[in-house]
Formats: sequence, C-alpha cells, structure tokens
Amino acid sequence: MDNMEFLNIKEQLINDLNRRVGDQIIEQATADFLIKLINKADTIDEALTIAEMGTKYKRTGFSFTVQKEKITEVIKYFNKDEKLSFTDGSDKPHHLLISGDNYPVLQNLLIEYTGKVDVIYIDPPYGKDSMGEFAATNYNNSISRDNLLSMLYPRLQLAKQLLSEEGIIYCSIDYKNQAYIKCLFDDIFGENNYVSCISCNSNPGGDKGEFIETTLQYVLVYAKDKTKISPLGYFEKCDSSQYNLRDDFGLYKKGGQLEKWGNDDTTHTHPNLAYSIYYQPNTKDVKYLFDYNLEEITNNRALNIKYEEPNQDLIKKGYVCIRPRITNQGENGRWRLEANTFFERLKNKDFIFEETSDETYKIYEKDRFQETKFVKAKDFLDVKLSKQNSKELLAIFNDKKMFDYPKPVALIQFLIKIAPKSNIVLDFFAGSGTTGNAVLEQNKIDGINRQFILVQLNEKIIESPK
Repeated sequence: MDNMEFLNIKEQLINDLNRRVGDQIIEQATADFLIKLINKADTIDEALTIAEMGTKYKRTGFSFTVQKEKITEVIKYFNKDEKLSFTDGSDKPHHLLISGDNYPVLQNLLIEYTGKVDVIYIDPPYGKDSMGEFAATNYNNSISRDNLLSMLYPRLQLAKQLLSEEGIIYCSIDYKNQAYIKCLFDDIFGENNYVSCISCNSNPGGDKGEFIETTLQYVLVYAKDKTKISPLGYFEKCDSSQYNLRDDFGLYKKGGQLEKWGNDDTTHTHPNLAYSIYYQPNTKDVKYLFDYNLEEITNNRALNIKYEEPNQDLIKKGYVCIRPRITNQGENGRWRLEANTFFERLKNKDFIFEETSDETYKIYEKDRFQETKFVKAKDFLDVKLSKQNSKELLAIFNDKKMFDYPKPVALIQFLIKIAPKSNIVLDFFAGSGTTGNAVLEQNKIDGINRQFILVQLNEKIIESPK
C-alpha cells in the first residue's frame, strides 16, 4: 500500500468518525481526540483500531470495497450547443440536456443549483450488461456490486447537496440490489429520511423464475429532510353523484366506522380510546364516560378493561351505551378518535348513529363532499403505471429498438405528481429521456411549468429522426 492510499483510508476513517458524531454514537470531544491519533498512526491496523475506540455501540450497516472515481481533467463550465438549442421566446423554464459523465456534471450543477432541485429520479445501470462499459471505463476491472455502490456513492453525495429542503429522490432498482442500495441511501441521506419503498408490478406474467416468478421492480424514496415535507399524494376530483345525503353542512355519504379496525385496533397502546359513548336517539344528545380504571390500564397495558355497569341514570333517561367491540382475540377494541376530538366534530354533525339488529348503535363518520380530495400515495403500483409501453419509443425511432430497459413514462409522471414540490426535476442517468418526457406530459396536465435537467453520456445521446 502506497502512502497516497494510506492517506485516503485515514480520510475515510475520519469522515466516518464525524458521521458517528452526527448519529450520536460518540461525543464530539472523543472524535476530535481520535482524529488526532489517526493522523499520527503509522499503520493501517493502528488507524483502524483507533477509529473504533470510544464507540458506545456497534453501528449497523454494510461495507464494500471502494473504487475511487478517476477524474482525468479539470472540471469545465458547460458549453452550449447552439445548433441543437432552441427556445420559444417565452419566460417558461428552459430545459437542459447535458451530455457527459454525470460525476463532473453534478459537480458543475452545484454552482447554480445547490439546494434548488425538488425531485431527483434515477434509474442507475444495475444490470451486468449495462454496467459493463462503466466498469471498464472507470475502474478497469470486471463488473461487481462494489462497482455499482462505489459509482453511486459520490454521485449521491452531490445529489444530496442539489436537493432543496423539501426535496425528494427516487431510485428505481431491482430485487437483487434493492437491499444494498437502500443501505447506501441510509448511509448518505440518513435512515430517518427514508420515506418508502414502492413496489411496481412491472411484469405481471412473471419472469419464469426457477422457484418463484418475479413480477416486481422497486422505487426507493428518500427525503432531504423528512421533517420538512408534506405527505406524498395528489388531488383528484370527486364525483358528487356518490354523495346522496345532505345536512346543514352540505352533501355527504356514509364513511368509515368510528371504531378502529385492522392493525393496532386494541387498547394496549391507546388505553384512553375505549370510553363509553351514551346516545339519546330521540334528542340526539351524546355524552361520554371513562367508566373503567384508566390509570390501571395505562400502567399495565396487558390488562383487559373492566367496564363498570352502564350508567343507570343515563339509561333511565333513554340513553344507549355504545362501547368498542371485543376483538376475535378476546381483547378490548378502541375508537379512532380521542374524546375531545370526537365531541368537537359532533358540533358539525360529522357522525351517523345507526341502529343495529341487537338494539345498539354503530357510529360512522360522514364523508363530506369536496370538489377535490387529497389521495395519499400507496407503496404498490399496478401494471397500468409500472409496465413499459414499448410502442412509445418504437414510434419515436421508426420501430428501431434503441434502449434496452426504458422506464415507463406513466411511472415517472406519477412520481413527479405525488412529490411535495417538483419545480425542478433532475435525472442524471437519463437513458432514453423518459424523465424529460414525463415532465412535459405532466406540465400539460396540471399547467405547472416544471424544468427538467437530464444528464447522459455522449454515446447515448440520440437525435430524434426527422
């Protein structure tokens, strides 16, 4: 090992110490002391031993053999190709198609776009064939997962700097590499900024696998800072014909039950959500009582609630006692709303009390009509969004197959649509240019003047046929 390699390893160890300070694994003063010792270390074993000193607990994660990025020339400013450039003279954002290696391009973009990019979508070359050129060009060795991780690591570091505070990054990946790429994203963006892993049903017929047929691809979703983003989703127009009921506040239909169903439907984690509701059918008056030992249940979540007998004074006045069900596991169920919230919404007549066959009542929310309704995105996309329509590209290139694995326009349109902000969209593995197409199509639909920035190697830039 030459002196330069030893210095590089020391630098990595020091960077890792600084990350451990950020993760609260070691104290800042301890890290400063260890860094001084690492700089004085004479051997790699000595430096590694020093780096592990003072660790409060072992950090989970993974490691890979780092292949250093080879920069052969000084980074230059972009040169505009006047022959291919054009404008309609409007004040709309100008889209950029940048030809070249995306590593120096990302460094160059930092000059103007640091903290300004709202959405990054990448579909990195994770297959053996598509990574072959990169491996030969950059690392002069055979393709391996270490190459993929090493190639992505510095690029994602730069991408993080480009993202706005409310920025989102999407990464398409297959089942073989998903776990490794997620660990890499956790390391760079922080596990606390993980948003989701969307499963895409891109091959419903299956790939004829040896044991189980594979139908899914994945999209990892991370935020620059998850505390500063709003839920991912979209607004859709509501069909008023489905809202066939009306009260003083407008149209509505019967919604879901006040009682919680599904996961987390017992009082073990929410002992304050099992209060009794007393309803007077004639006067429509509603009261509630915590007629069980709330303190006891709070102190011992394993206990089942022991309700008192229904309040006889209220029963004599015609009130009906309504309580959450006993689940199939014999545990006490619960309501979805705290008592104060429930009664606040009662003022707006937001609930339906529906009599059942056993002379008790079920409580349902009123789903009120709105012109548009926010729909939160789900982590599974069906084939309509996930499967590539090969006819789209064949039509552009006169039935010639120019790209092996292009992503569907509909998928990227959807990812752009659900992002909290999407004024500037970057794809630095542009490939067939699907991201640019998706931006233009979504701009037509919702009238937002998004700008796209596409980066692609020179040999993959193809001019559309006349």
